[in-house]
Amino acid sequence: MNADLMDFRGLNLLKIRVNLLNPRLSVSQQLKYFRRRVKVSETKVALVTGASRGIGRGIVLELAQNGFDIIGVGRSFDPNNTEKGLFEVKLRVEELGRKFQPVQGDIFSLDDHEKILRESLDAFGKIDLLVNNAGVAPEKRLDILETTAESYDRVMGINARGPFFLTQKIANQMVAQVKKGVSESPKIIFITSISANTSSPNRAEYCISKAALSMIATLFADRLTEFGINVFELRPGIILTDMTSVVKEKYDKLIAEGLIPQKRWGTPEDIGKAVVALAKGYFDFSTGMCVEISGGMNIRHL
Repeated sequence: MNADLMDFRGLNLLKIRVNLLNPRLSVSQQLKYFRRRVKVSETKVALVTGASRGIGRGIVLELAQNGFDIIGVGRSFDPNNTEKGLFEVKLRVEELGRKFQPVQGDIFSLDDHEKILRESLDAFGKIDLLVNNAGVAPEKRLDILETTAESYDRVMGINARGPFFLTQKIANQMVAQVKKGVSESPKIIFITSISANTSSPNRAEYCISKAALSMIATLFADRLTEFGINVFELRPGIILTDMTSVVKEKYDKLIAEGLIPQKRWGTPEDIGKAVVALAKGYFDFSTGMCVEISGGMNIRHL
């Protein structure tokens, strides 16, 4: 890590702060000067978990198309594989003219959270947006009367416990950035699911984990508002990804029968576009907001 970046992380900020106290410079000029001194990216930087496929990949590509540099986190890490996974996404992002820093990390592992933060700051010097997207479904769908403790612990650990503590770490970093004038209006977005409030007794642990994640989003929104850090929840409906491919035939039939008023599967791009709208500040007076992206499944009708 270079000395200027160490300054940014709080080891020796005094000299830089004194240099910034120049009444002849505007706030924006001082901020630009500070960023040059500490090698902080002028571009908005987004950290996206579960970035290698599905909804996460869709979010990354939409953000890149809208000018964000990306830190993409995934468990699988194979630089030689540009056909799928993090390095395929890296290639697509770079084709769009943006930077992509792949980071290997397991959201379940709290030890990996420090590594994710460290590699993110080493690459860009700041984090403007955190998108908590990584999540899993049960390896086997079982009736709630047969749910196992092993499956419950796995799903809750990845879908709720992991994002809670990763957000805690990144939120503290964002607070420090705000206090130092390095980052303006950072944001956090949680990708949950309609399963947060829709019962599926054959995958109870998944529903419980998404309901927990929804409350986590609310709690962080409440706590971070004093720092100007907005927190949002996006609640996808039935989205066509590899996770839902195993039930595609079932949902093709249900969609044809009217399950979704808009009569189609959702796509990762649908979620990515919603993330962009929140990330670009179009809803800055709406912290704590939950947006459902489900094609109208939230409509109550007879």
